[in-house]
Amino acid sequence: MTETTDGAAPSPAADSWQKTACILCECNCGLEVQVTDGILSKIRGDKEHPGSQGYSCEKPLRLDRYQNGAHRLDTPLRRRPDGTYEEIDWDTALDEIAERLAAVKAEHGGERIFFYGGGGQGNHLGGAYGRGLFHAVGAKYMSNALAQEKTSEGFVDLQLYGSHTSGDFENSEVVVFVGKNPWQSHGMSRARPVLKEIARDPQRSIIVIDPRKSETAAMADHHLQIKPGTDAWCLAALDATLVQEKLIAEDWLSAHTVDVAEVLTLFRSIDIADYARRCGVPEDALRAAARRIGNAGSVATYEDLGVQQSPNSTVSAYLQKMLWILTGNFAKPGGMHIHSWMFPLAGKWFPLERDNTPRFETARRTAGLQAMRRGAGGLRWILSHLDGGGPLTALAERAATLAMKSSFDAVAVAVAGPIADRTSNSTQFGTTPVTGARILWGLIPCNSIADEILTDHPDRLRAMWIESSNPLHSLADSERFRRAMRSLDLTVVVDVALTETAREADYVLPASSQFEKYEASLFTLHFPHNSFQLRTPLMAPLPGTRPEPEIHAAIIDRLGVVDPDVVASLAATARVGRSAFALSLFSTVEQKPELAGLLPYLLYRTLGTTFEPGGEAKAMIWGFAQLACIAQPDSVRRAGFTARGAEQGEQLFDAIISRRQGVRFTDDNYEDAWRYIRHADRKIHTAIPELNEEIKLLDDVEPCYTSAEFPFILSAGERRSFTANVIIRDPDWRRRDREGSLRMCSHDADAMAVATGDFVTLTTETGTATAVVEVNDMMQPGHVSLPNGMGVSYPTDDGDVVVGVALNTLTSVRRRDKFFGNPWHKTLPVRIEPVAADGQGRLGNMT
Repeated sequence: MTETTDGAAPSPAADSWQKTACILCECNCGLEVQVTDGILSKIRGDKEHPGSQGYSCEKPLRLDRYQNGAHRLDTPLRRRPDGTYEEIDWDTALDEIAERLAAVKAEHGGERIFFYGGGGQGNHLGGAYGRGLFHAVGAKYMSNALAQEKTSEGFVDLQLYGSHTSGDFENSEVVVFVGKNPWQSHGMSRARPVLKEIARDPQRSIIVIDPRKSETAAMADHHLQIKPGTDAWCLAALDATLVQEKLIAEDWLSAHTVDVAEVLTLFRSIDIADYARRCGVPEDALRAAARRIGNAGSVATYEDLGVQQSPNSTVSAYLQKMLWILTGNFAKPGGMHIHSWMFPLAGKWFPLERDNTPRFETARRTAGLQAMRRGAGGLRWILSHLDGGGPLTALAERAATLAMKSSFDAVAVAVAGPIADRTSNSTQFGTTPVTGARILWGLIPCNSIADEILTDHPDRLRAMWIESSNPLHSLADSERFRRAMRSLDLTVVVDVALTETAREADYVLPASSQFEKYEASLFTLHFPHNSFQLRTPLMAPLPGTRPEPEIHAAIIDRLGVVDPDVVASLAATARVGRSAFALSLFSTVEQKPELAGLLPYLLYRTLGTTFEPGGEAKAMIWGFAQLACIAQPDSVRRAGFTARGAEQGEQLFDAIISRRQGVRFTDDNYEDAWRYIRHADRKIHTAIPELNEEIKLLDDVEPCYTSAEFPFILSAGERRSFTANVIIRDPDWRRRDREGSLRMCSHDADAMAVATGDFVTLTTETGTATAVVEVNDMMQPGHVSLPNGMGVSYPTDDGDVVVGVALNTLTSVRRRDKFFGNPWHKTLPVRIEPVAADGQGRLGNMT
């Protein structure tokens, strides 16, 4: 291998296999790729990857459509007054953007600058560096896809036990999927082999709750085919059956939960037969599924968008978790577990109690923190004036290593906590300034964003930075979001393509692709073994593009919010050695706590300079490694990283950057899951008063989401074999179902006199679209579906083409969960009318 002239990435031999990962879903399966003349010419699963172990689905085999499509941008763009774009150079773009961000901050306050995205699938390293820019401008509010998918479940997790859970599906006797079709959407390691293993084993069972007979439902032992939008009634009836038939783990509940008596009383009051009727599932089928759960040796559950974007999503999240809580399926093989993190993707950083607490820790911590605060400036001065080589430098590094050994264990959590909290924004709760929408982890509900802009309220949002995301396409009511973007004082989009969102921005900055820069994913969600992969560049960046960390750092440079002398001295200490740098960095942040939120920038401009050109972004991985070891040192030690203190973080960091297939960074025992509970009593707090009150209201609701005007329910966003997130914009990547057909059952097709290949018009309260029909009896009468990932523009020689339905031309921001605003994309009332051969709509649509 040889270095490129710009140093951005090595140039491997054309026939060599390079390690990387898929970027199309949260699994981020390990891949091996051959690159020929800049083309991803061969792609296969990586057998050495610690998580996926060589497995991949068919989708990543076409990732060159993302890497080398006609959609790639290679120069910054600025919107002209007439709405067209002009190409500008990078310095002009960065200078103007920094000046306009500063102007918004000066006039309205930094909290009026809103950040959206910050890392798509597998693009989390850029998102992590974006937190530095977020704090540099004084921002307060942000959002991303989690805030229209996972916040309801996240809130429930927070109340019950404080963090995210994952299932040990490979070892489960019974797995329950709620609104989840892992055969197509994956979401767990080796999804298809695991499903096959369970389905073949007569001692194991799959239970699926889904209005569709999905591929996973077709494999299931129990498919509870509910009416669309009735998940809450089905789940409540399952919980009630467990309680009323005494299938619960009473002794376990007494020992490990709080307020369970209140919950049991609630479920004893539920009329199971009536709830079965309301959700459309025969009572016998529902009770049989509950009995299978109650009698199983282990149970794990998984909910996904099918329920998270349907009515009662917060209540449903609580009810599905009660299935495994009531039956005691926590902290055991095949059950549910709270897991470790490299760094929390959402939620608060959480240090575990260590197996062995050092003597005199409190006194040592007090003395160590005082020394750091008082000595930070002098330490930087001394270390930065060494010549970067020779005996004095080596002596200084050894002295720093000894100092770290003597105090690190005592001060690490106290120093790291504020840094982690600021970097993650995990402590930000409350409500939004205009609409009063609930905020979780600083995330504004996606359905509230436009309402925080399209108003004359003095505290409205004034500017938006959008990165690695396409919210105009992916959020409800695209036209309303378009109006919101146009009304802002400044909008900046950072992306590889001129996306639908980018077409409405004031500035568009072209990012390097995920295969042209160092990248990583923080979807480290597994138990008892957790792994992490740093992906190295497969090729040099497309000329004219820049990686996001460099863009963020360049803007922060121009904003002038960090003393350049501090940056220069820290960069000099990094050249002395990593122990000297760690001691100097942590002392500086302890002395100057206002720098905590700017840590990503500091790492990039200091430690980052010690890596090869183009490798500066590895500095954040060093920070992640240190934080992971501070938070869970015993679990990291069991994974093979046996050094102590800061040296453990160094050991983990060296492994991450050298093992390109990924690293197992924690090993937990099953009983360790109790240590991850964040309540002081280490118990599950089963009662959530506002949700328990909401469950009582289910008795008063007869669920019906259709009307004479809109007699069908559309599930907007079905996962299929050739749909993924829209970073692959080229429609030719789909080998089947290129148009993204509307699936409907034969009963409805016959009633409307349409067949596969015919066209129909769909009308909702917000928009109209035309789609091609596919008759498919996985759908039940009155329920139709369209796939995700369609309806994006793609440049061709004949102009831009758009294939398939852009779903959010049909959805509404008003139809949303009452607690955290999750949109009801999977329960969308719609009218369907056949299109005649002459292109004119026909009457006679089904009612």
